[in-house]
Amino acid sequence: MMMDKENSRSGYIAIVGRPNVGKSTLLNRILGQKISITSRKPQTTRHKILGVKTCGDVQAIYIDTPGLHRERKEALNHYMNSQASSALRDVDLVIMVVERDVWTDEDELVLDKVRQCRSPVIAVVNKVDLLQEQARLLPLIEMLSKKFEFAEIVPTCARRGDNLDRLEKLIVERLPKGVHYFPEDQITDRSERFLASEMVREKIMRRLGDEVPYQITVEIEQFKHEGKLLRIRALILVERDGQKRIIIGHRGEQLKQIGRDARIDMERLFGVKVMLHLWVKVKTGWADNERSLRSLGYHES
Repeated sequence: MMMDKENSRSGYIAIVGRPNVGKSTLLNRILGQKISITSRKPQTTRHKILGVKTCGDVQAIYIDTPGLHRERKEALNHYMNSQASSALRDVDLVIMVVERDVWTDEDELVLDKVRQCRSPVIAVVNKVDLLQEQARLLPLIEMLSKKFEFAEIVPTCARRGDNLDRLEKLIVERLPKGVHYFPEDQITDRSERFLASEMVREKIMRRLGDEVPYQITVEIEQFKHEGKLLRIRALILVERDGQKRIIIGHRGEQLKQIGRDARIDMERLFGVKVMLHLWVKVKTGWADNERSLRSLGYHES
């Protein structure tokens, strides 16, 4: 489809909120494809991830961000907050995601950051399907209206896709006229290697989130296309021997299942047969070491 340069619209939309309110689920739903990992454990998202949706003359570039949270001492926490805060610079629109009738001091922290942004802000009230009484939604909307002059307040259920058509319509209306920044068929700025590492980490978080702290990371050591086969070697880094034993599991069964789950997602995304090999290694203190973080890809892009 040819783009009408005179009527084309394009712009950047930052998706922000405290941890675990459904930002990544919202992005994946809007794109119709999974590029940002999700789990029930807070702080699953660690990096800014661009998701590009092009429909005819309109290109919306979404920036998924780590959940803004009260600063802790570790370098990894500082990095995640920095990623989220920097996403608010020079965007055309901000989506602030909150969770049904829950409001916390970390929501207040996000709002303080949003107040410093000059772009219009749409509040998305997510997970409204979990409200036992829809009438409880009205006091939250009224409270949000008093706290800040939002351009719109939109109740949604990102998991089911409820009301996202309306949300996207409101987003498109606020995008400036301009040429597109990305090719029509591009959906993210992240490499296949990055997406592969995130898929492995997601399966660990989903299967072992209650047993293993979030201080795990995945490094892709080999990513090689061999015809219709993609050979991937991934190293899972943990901080203690006990975490390594949990991830490997009895006779290696836990690690095998993590590998199977990740491989299925990779084959669906990359469209080829995947041969995935996983190893687990202890690297004490990596989450609080600036040099280690940089070497593992935790740096400003």
